[in-house]
Amino acid sequence: MTNAPLPYPSGWFCVGLARDVPPGRVRTARLMDEDVVLYRTRRGTLRAVGPHCPHLGAHFGAGGSVRGEDLVCPFHGFAFGPDGSCTGAPDGTRLRAGLAHRHLAERDGILYVWRGIACSPADEPPTWELPPPVGVVPLAWWRGDVLSHPQEVMENSVDFRHVSVLHGLDTRETAPPEIAGPLFTIHQRTTTRFPGLGAVSLEQPVALAGLGSMRLVAELPELGSRLRVWVLPTPVAPWRTVVRFAVASSVPVPASLPVPGVLGAAADRAASWVALRAAVRIIKQDRPVLAHKRYLPQPRLVPGERSIGLFRRWARQFYGEEEAGGAARPEPFPDEAQIELAD
Repeated sequence: MTNAPLPYPSGWFCVGLARDVPPGRVRTARLMDEDVVLYRTRRGTLRAVGPHCPHLGAHFGAGGSVRGEDLVCPFHGFAFGPDGSCTGAPDGTRLRAGLAHRHLAERDGILYVWRGIACSPADEPPTWELPPPVGVVPLAWWRGDVLSHPQEVMENSVDFRHVSVLHGLDTRETAPPEIAGPLFTIHQRTTTRFPGLGAVSLEQPVALAGLGSMRLVAELPELGSRLRVWVLPTPVAPWRTVVRFAVASSVPVPASLPVPGVLGAAADRAASWVALRAAVRIIKQDRPVLAHKRYLPQPRLVPGERSIGLFRRWARQFYGEEEAGGAARPEPFPDEAQIELAD
């Protein structure tokens, strides 16, 4: 992270979808300049491990396989059980070394891996847990690269002025943010227009879990539907972030129609893709600005931007005092009374 304005943050970060790792498959994900190998045993146990075999360093994601409950090295055939211990090679030889496990969590079909501060061991136990699942699996997905940092991506959620100027949306904060440790909840309302309905107000509580997960829930009582959107920024290299959008939409289908269950599922999927396109349009508008803007530790905020200051102070908990060989922890954000407000 040398010369990066912000170091890597600690927390839970998305590494893919559970459906992309079926039993017997091996997948590789990128997280903070490292590969993480994901695999699922034949019985369905899902694991995340360091990428290299402790024998001679072969990469499990480059030809590794699953044999029963074991992950097998592609180079010399050493096999490792779900607990990480070596179960043997083809000639019966066993290693005393085991696999380096990564802490993995699954929420609503989304896979997250824990990473502590940059100078800590990769298998460091999590200091907090993700919120429980909501019980809805996303129906539409998108991913793209952004030349920015997860904190910058997340900060857009409290920057209501840019929502109006850049995106042309009437979004306003309805109550101050709620902070509970690693959780940050934003209360907002967006007014938009729907064909045949005119102006519709959407109440949209936005829940941040660290700097790697944002979940938005929008109720549309006029349509009898509900929209859930996940924004999942994952740092893969210094000042380079993979942003994933996931959407699940539910729309009512009259029970009098033939096969309402089938039609309902198709309607939900179609509505999710429509909503996803709208969300992707927003991040594509943000992307060139994020790529060229400079992170300012002491910004000159104006009236109405108090939540940006609150967000900055909340985000400081995800960094160490100083990253070894890299950027220092972000400077303390000034107290509200010390924030310089432009005329």
